[in-house]
Formats: sequence, C-alpha cells, structure tokens
Amino acid sequence: MTFIKLENLNKTFFPNTSREHHALKNINLEINRGDFITIVGGNGAGKSTLLNALAGTFFVDSGSIIVANEDVTNMKEHKRAKYISRVFQNSLQGTAPRMTVAENMALAYKRGEKKMFNFALKKESKQNFAKLLETLNLNLETRLNAEMGVLSGGQRQAISLLMATIKTPDLLLLDEHTSALDPKTQKIIMNLTEEKVAEKNITTLMITHNIKDALKYGNRMIVLHQGEIIKDFNKEEKSKLRREDIYNLLDSL
Repeated sequence: MTFIKLENLNKTFFPNTSREHHALKNINLEINRGDFITIVGGNGAGKSTLLNALAGTFFVDSGSIIVANEDVTNMKEHKRAKYISRVFQNSLQGTAPRMTVAENMALAYKRGEKKMFNFALKKESKQNFAKLLETLNLNLETRLNAEMGVLSGGQRQAISLLMATIKTPDLLLLDEHTSALDPKTQKIIMNLTEEKVAEKNITTLMITHNIKDALKYGNRMIVLHQGEIIKDFNKEEKSKLRREDIYNLLDSL
C-alpha cells in the first residue's frame, strides 16, 4: 500500500531568465511504508533538489506530495517537521553548535510540537537521552553537557541521526550524510543508519555518491538524471546489480 506519493513534481529555478533551470521534471514516485530507497545520479541530477522539495525548503511549481495521507505540498518546512526528519551532509547543519548535546536532543524530541523546551530538559529526560546515546557505543552518553560544535564530525553525525529518529518520522531524508567523513567513520554511521531504520521500520530516502553503499543498503534504488527518474530498481533487480553496471549506466547518460 502506498504510504508516500509524489505526483508530477516540477520545479524550475530562475524561470524566464538566462539562468533558467528545470531541476525536477514530472517526478512520480510511490513509496511503501518501510521502503529504504537509495538515490544515485551525477552532479546536477536533482538529488538534493528532490529532498529539499520533500522537506519543504521550497515549494514545487506543480504536482503534489502526500505523506501518510496528509497533503504536505503547500505546508511550510517547520510544519512538515512533524512528518519528515533529515540528516544533512554537513554535520553542523540541522543542529545548533553552540547548544549542548542535551539541548539539541531536547529540541529534536519536541520536533513538530509546540516547544516545551524546559520540560524536555528535565532530569528524567536527560537520563533518557543518555540511555539513547549509550546505544551508539561511542561513549557519547558522557558528553550530554558538551557543546555540539566541539565534537568530531562523526560524533555530531551520529547524534544527528539519533535526533532525526528520536521520534519515529513518517519519512527520513539522508542527504549524503556520510560523504564528509573518513572511511572508518562512514562505515560506523552507515551501520548505525541501517540499525535505526530497521529498528523502527522507518521509510527512508538516502542520497549517496557511494555506489557500493547504494547497492548494499535499502530495498530499492532510483537513478536520477537531469531532474527525471530514469530507473527504479526493486529489491530483486538491485540484488543482481554490480557497481560496474551503475557506473556504465551513469556514463551512458
């Protein structure tokens, strides 16, 4: 049963100018609950534009976005946060670097609600945050009172992932969330990603330039090119693909 439906999405930047760019072209996509879809494509394919459209960073020019039977097409970004959470490529984006780990987690815990920040920072809540951090096995439960900005990129990204899933979203957007990390840390974050997504059966879209990860994780993979979905591989098709197949496909576009 379709859980999220994108129908005829179009977005053009700088229309009627010399810089006009049709970034999304009649995007149609049906997503089932629990789907973990990886997204690949060359530079300018429209990958981040698609996630921005879903998150509400801007409104699309035409088309509709339905999430869990809710039409969010014309819903502002802060209101969509009730349904959609996101982890960015930059580990400082989406968090407040001058606020503590506990304060950041409290904000995430109240996402999509009328903020009751002080309530979320009560002793009992902080103890719960520490227990959640302990599940990451990165010793971050001892850093609740540290500012986010002083942590390493990998530590911040692990906490960002925890924040994005602290309340199970209808849709989780992962925007190249490991690309700025070293290979060892990338592996740790991807293992955490797989664990959190599976644990809560979170419907997920993940952009990645790492073809190996695109093939390894998730049950579907879509290929974008110049704002269009040109391939949508199901689990069985995906399992038969090699990295060379995807490189050859991208090179042929």
